[in-house]
Amino acid sequence: MTIEYKKKSVVLEGAVSVEAAEDLLQWHQNNPKGRIDLSACTHLHAAVLQVLMASQMVVSAWPQDEDLKTWLTAALVRP
Repeated sequence: MTIEYKKKSVVLEGAVSVEAAEDLLQWHQNNPKGRIDLSACTHLHAAVLQVLMASQMVVSAWPQDEDLKTWLTAALVRP
């Protein structure tokens, strides 16, 4: 798992574990207009998904894995 925090975005790579949830939430609180890049993400712990759902963070890039992309868009895209 690699998480790269940038000024206006965060990039999640590989399998993102539960340990990332608290840091991601804190980053979002400090960067409320920040975006998230999931293009290299292969797995997301449910706690991280909950942070994404609650924060309504804008996804700038979806996972390349179609199954993960389908699952995440169903959870994160608001009609």
